[in-house]
Amino acid sequence: MKNICVFGLGYIGLPTAAMFAHHGANVVGVDVNSHAVETINQGKIHIVEPGLEAIVKQAVDKGNLKASLKPVHADAYLIAVPTPFKGDDHEPDLSYIQAVSKALAPLLEKGDVVILESTSPVGATEKMVEWLAEERSDLTFPKYHEPDVEADIFVAYCPERVLPGKVVEELISNDRIIGGMTKESTKKAQEIYRIFVEGELLETNSRTAEMAKLTENASRDVSIAFANELSIISDKLDINVWELIELANHHPRVNILQPGAGVGGHCIAVDPWFIVNQNPNEAKIIRAAREINDSKPSWVVDKINAEIDTLKAQGIAKPTVALLGLAFKPDIDDLRESPAVNIAQTMLDADNANVLLVEPNITKLEIDFLSKYPLVTLESAIEDAHLLVFLVAHREFKLVDINKRNFIDAVGLFN
Repeated sequence: MKNICVFGLGYIGLPTAAMFAHHGANVVGVDVNSHAVETINQGKIHIVEPGLEAIVKQAVDKGNLKASLKPVHADAYLIAVPTPFKGDDHEPDLSYIQAVSKALAPLLEKGDVVILESTSPVGATEKMVEWLAEERSDLTFPKYHEPDVEADIFVAYCPERVLPGKVVEELISNDRIIGGMTKESTKKAQEIYRIFVEGELLETNSRTAEMAKLTENASRDVSIAFANELSIISDKLDINVWELIELANHHPRVNILQPGAGVGGHCIAVDPWFIVNQNPNEAKIIRAAREINDSKPSWVVDKINAEIDTLKAQGIAKPTVALLGLAFKPDIDDLRESPAVNIAQTMLDADNANVLLVEPNITKLEIDFLSKYPLVTLESAIEDAHLLVFLVAHREFKLVDINKRNFIDAVGLFN
């Protein structure tokens, strides 16, 4: 039986830990969030992900999965902690990986495997090795430019590529990139993931694996930016962008994505900036796409304010506006980098309307600037609002009767 220690029990770390445990590994998941640790040890989950809670409960009940605030020694260590960016230059923040490296280093023994899963800029795996080596001069670590040289510790970069809402299924079925610092590291990491992955395990080196993950998300970001730019142009020309895209997609070699209120989540809204930050003069299209998608929430706010002005002209001194949806995509509870949250903050700061916040997938807003505002039910928002603004295509919103209502549909629910 493999002993595995997973650092980070969020939207990726917890499902990964649960999947290893479900397939017979002995797993300890580590997180700094005591509430998450307590919840998991009760066989419950602190996130929304279909099918995950049953797997966690079964693994906890069998004793294969345990959550802890402190790491323990294992045969393999997986790191799935956040990698945000900071500052106007979008500099990658690797402090979480550095903190894990310092906590992990004292536990390492010859032959252990260390796998970084966190989406990271190119070279992050090598930087992690430097931090580990600083703490453990008694061990040898692999070098990127010496792929055939053996070391005491095996290190690889293996990014996830799963869709929120389908994580349980896709962790198993999706192909996985295995980017070892050395050839032997790649083989060792493959042995770990073969415990549950049924997809192909694709061999490469750590830098290429890091860049592959960023490339996948930058590619999607560019495609979404094209759709979002089309929506802005179509609005100016009084064209229904949803009909336009549907017609264009009848071309056998055209597949335009759907526009929205912006781009959110910890991947697509963040990862392309890692490429731009490291390659500011070369990443022209990638930068432009990020700027287009980052500016889309402001465009939506302008549309809302125009409707508010119309309502005020009709004699409503301070209209009530319901913002429907705060998650970054439909039918999940994840608010990270959500354009809808950006829009909500802007509207609340402006204070030119009574703003109602609706998010059916969570019970309480824990983001600092939103925590003082209560969530309202969809039913009460429909009853009280002069203007409905659909920011996320949650399944509940598709049933709303928009006849004789003032509304803005930023996500194409009713087109």
